[in-house]
Amino acid sequence: MTDYRTLRVALLGAGAVGSQVAGLLLRHGDELADRAGARLELAGIAVRDPDAERDVDLPQELFTTDAESLIVGSDIVIELIGGLEPAYRLVLEALGSGADVVTANKALLATYGAEIFDAADQVGASVYYEAAAAGAIPIIRPLRDSLAGDRVRRIMGIVNGTTNYILDRMDTEGAEFAAMLTEAKQLGYAESDPTADVEGFDAAQKAALLASLAFHTSVPLERVHREGITHIDPAMVDAARHAGYVIKLLAVCERLDASDSPTGEAISVRVYPALVPREHPLAAVHGANNAVFVEAEAAGDLMFYGAGAGGIQTASAVMGDVVSAARRHMAGGLGVGESTRANLPIVPIGRVTTKYQITLEIDDRTGVLATVAGILSEGRVSIATVDQTVIEDGGVARLVIGTHKAVEQDLSDTVRRLADSGVVERVVSVLRVEGD
Repeated sequence: MTDYRTLRVALLGAGAVGSQVAGLLLRHGDELADRAGARLELAGIAVRDPDAERDVDLPQELFTTDAESLIVGSDIVIELIGGLEPAYRLVLEALGSGADVVTANKALLATYGAEIFDAADQVGASVYYEAAAAGAIPIIRPLRDSLAGDRVRRIMGIVNGTTNYILDRMDTEGAEFAAMLTEAKQLGYAESDPTADVEGFDAAQKAALLASLAFHTSVPLERVHREGITHIDPAMVDAARHAGYVIKLLAVCERLDASDSPTGEAISVRVYPALVPREHPLAAVHGANNAVFVEAEAAGDLMFYGAGAGGIQTASAVMGDVVSAARRHMAGGLGVGESTRANLPIVPIGRVTTKYQITLEIDDRTGVLATVAGILSEGRVSIATVDQTVIEDGGVARLVIGTHKAVEQDLSDTVRRLADSGVVERVVSVLRVEGD
């Protein structure tokens, strides 16, 4: 057996992911040593309740409630507590002690990423977070390393498994949102409080991380436009299918031309339900899976697909980071800092240009369609397709309008004028089209 140097690994948190990480460290020690060039000793596991039931049977003597003491003297600290506190304080303590940090905490990085990376730079440490953006899918390293010499134009991703499961079932089964949310909870895809998923908060945190890496620009979470899926109903799903689309909750990170920017460029980062053409690769992402579609100037179109959640799947990504951190320790030298020096301006949603599908309920009488078309034209919104269906004899018709590309602010202003026109009974929905 090779006589490897030993690196102390502290694990903070032993939930669904943490317990799997601990199990992998204990079961595959010799194999991991051969890969990392160092023996990885699990020094301890900091938890709130050492006696709680775990997904993996772990030695009781490893557990402690004293995270601070565990951090001292550790070479690598794995943070899997989740949330902002005490995770933020403990990560800063770990970096201050000179340890490298591995985390899957997207909320932490989306909120305090700039401070954490600055703290790492000051001591020459590294922060690894492959598991923070899309579970087991390797997307952080490709963006940070493989595509560092390229120019990423656009990222479009399904980065939340709960919402993809719900929308996929609504599309394939014709089910109601509420029923599918209940089913997602029963299957363990959704938490008892699913707000972070269905209102787009989880996807927005991941979008901020992906955009920061892709465009070498720090993206604060509050600059990410966010919308959820709670308003999506079977009628909207049916209309999308009829028009050749499927509805997906997308994280879209895009490089834009901007004449008012010193570099002539800006970026947009946004999360919302959108129509995706059924022939697009993202339309074929089913169940609770995730996928990230990257458009790069030199590399072309790339797609990363796989499980976006799950204890053992996410643990796989965490362990990849642990091995990378161990290799860095053995090689020596300073940690590699984040590249956020481009400082591209982040534009509001109103400046984005895309296609739209507008669904209206209108008075079913002569001249109404012409009035609607006139309002759209005045608002600089060009009609591409129109589909009209009578839903009440002699009373109300449903109008589904597909547009050519339009500026978001123009579209929003035009929809408000339609709502106030007197011929539109109700604006049923406005959905953006992506990937067309």
